[in-house]
Amino acid sequence: MYKVLIIDDEEPVREAISILGDWKGLNVSEILEATDGKSGLAMLREQRPDLAIVDMKMPEMNGVEFLRAVEAEFPELMTIVVSGYNDFEFTRQAIHSKVIDYLLKPINRQDLNQALHKAIGLAEARRQIRSESINRNIAYNMSLPKLKEKIYFSIIERSFKTNKAFLSLIGADDASLRFGVMALRILNMEAIRDSRFNSDTELLYFATENVINEMSEEGFQCFSFANPKQEREIIAVFTSSGGYSQELSFRSEQLMKQVVSSLSSLFGIIAAGGIGSPCTEALDLAKSYEDASVSLQGIDLLKLTGKAVIGTAGQGGKSPAREVHSLTGRMPILRSALEAGNINHAKTVLGEFTRKVRSADSFTFGDADRMIREMVVLFNDVALELGTSADKLPSSGGERALRSVQLRTDFATFDEFELRIMQILEYYSEQIRQSMAGNRPFNVEDIKEYIDNHYFEDIKISMFTEKYFLSREYLMKLFKQQFGYGIHEYVQKVRMDKAQQLLDDSSLKIQEISEMLGFKDKNYFSKAFRNYYSISPSEYRAGGNGKGKK
Repeated sequence: MYKVLIIDDEEPVREAISILGDWKGLNVSEILEATDGKSGLAMLREQRPDLAIVDMKMPEMNGVEFLRAVEAEFPELMTIVVSGYNDFEFTRQAIHSKVIDYLLKPINRQDLNQALHKAIGLAEARRQIRSESINRNIAYNMSLPKLKEKIYFSIIERSFKTNKAFLSLIGADDASLRFGVMALRILNMEAIRDSRFNSDTELLYFATENVINEMSEEGFQCFSFANPKQEREIIAVFTSSGGYSQELSFRSEQLMKQVVSSLSSLFGIIAAGGIGSPCTEALDLAKSYEDASVSLQGIDLLKLTGKAVIGTAGQGGKSPAREVHSLTGRMPILRSALEAGNINHAKTVLGEFTRKVRSADSFTFGDADRMIREMVVLFNDVALELGTSADKLPSSGGERALRSVQLRTDFATFDEFELRIMQILEYYSEQIRQSMAGNRPFNVEDIKEYIDNHYFEDIKISMFTEKYFLSREYLMKLFKQQFGYGIHEYVQKVRMDKAQQLLDDSSLKIQEISEMLGFKDKNYFSKAFRNYYSISPSEYRAGGNGKGKK
C-alpha cells in the first residue's frame, strides 16, 4: 500500500485530484493534504509518503522552492507537478528535479491517472528491487555510474553490507584488480562556479569529473564523483589490472598531476589533491580514502601561493608537539569589542591572532577548516547571547551554512583564508550591532562608561555613530551638554587622570605607563602630559605634582 501527499493552496483542486485518482486500483491507502510547500515539507518529514503531487504557485513556499528542498532532503521521493501556468522556469525546475510528470490545470482524469500509474509503477519496481538479491541488471531507472557511486561511497563510509552482486558491478570479483582513492579539493570553487559555470555547482562537478574520468588509460581506470558529505571535494577511485604497490602509487601521482594541470588550463580551477595507498581488496578503499584525506588535509596553507598542489603520503601533522590554534582564549576580548560596537578593535585582536598563526611552523587545510567551524560556533553563542535572532546566523560551520548568509568560503592561500575569517567577523559584528541597536535605547551614559573602561584604546567617534545610528554632530553636542566635555576632551581627561595615578607608583617605568594608556610611544605621552598639566611626567614624579593641573 502507498501514501500520496497532495499540496495545493486551492481546496477545489485538492478535492478534484482526490476524486479523479484511481486510488484503489493503485493500492493507495492514504491520501494526505497540505495547503502550501512549507506545511507540505513538514508533512513529508512526519508521514514519509511515497508520492507528492505539488502545485507550482503557492504561498509561503512555492513549487520551485519546494522541489529544491525535496531534491536536497528527499532525493528519492517521486513527484508530480501541477500548474495553471506553462512557465519555463517551472518546467526547467521540474526537469532538474526529475519529476514524474508535469500536468497543466484544469486536470483531467486520464492525464492524472496516467501519471499516477507511472509513479506507482516505479515505486513498485523500487520495492521489488530492494526485496530481491541485486545483480548486474537491477539498476531500474538508475544509471550504472550512479549505482557505482553509491557502492563506492558506502565502502568509503564503511556502511557497505557485503553483497557479491554489488561488488561485481565495480569489478571487485576480479582478483587481479588493484584499487586506490584520490581526493581532490577545489579551492576556488565559488569564483569558478560563478564566472565559468553560470553559478551551477552541479555543472562544475560534472565537468571536473569528466576531466578526471577521461584521463583513464589502458590498464589504469578512474571513476570520480562529488563527495555528498564534503563540499568542494571530488573522490576519484582508480583501478588497475595488477601491478606493484609502488608502481600504482607512481601512476596515481602522475594522474593527479595531469588532473590538476588540466583543470587549471581548461577552467582556471585551483585544486589541492591527496592520494591514498593502493589496496588489493575493494573493501579496503575506506582506508585508502582516509590516507588521501589525511594527505589533503595536511597540506600546509602557509606555503601555498594560489597554485594547484598535491599532498604526499604521510602528511597530516599528527605530531603530538604540534600547536593547535584556537580562538577560545580571545573570545572575552572579542565579545567585549563586538558588544561595544568596536569592530576595529575586534579586527586588531583577530589580526594579532592570525599573525601568530602565520609565524607557526605549519597551518594546514585541516587546521583552517577546524578554525572556521570553531569560529562560527563561538560567534554564534556570542551573537545569540547579545540578542541576535538565530535565523540571521549560520546554522553550523559548514560551507553551505556560511553561503546561506552570503559569506564566501574560497581560499587558496593563507592571505585569502585571513580575508575570509575577517569577513565572518564583520558579518557577526553587523548582526550584533543591529540587534543591540534595536533592543537597547540610546543612553549617552553608555559612551562615558565605554570611555572610562576603554580609555587605552584608539577611540573614534565613528564607533558610536555607527553603533547608535546617530549623527556625529548630534552625538558630540549631546555628550558635551551632559558632561561638560567633548568626547575627545573627555578621553584625554580620563587618560591624564589615570596617568597621575600610575606615575604615583614608582615601580612603573614611564614607558610602561605610556603603553598602558594607549599612547604610541613614550615621547608622545610626555608631550600630551605636558600640554595637559604644563609639566612633564618626570618633573611630576620628581615632586612638582601639584603644579599646573587643569
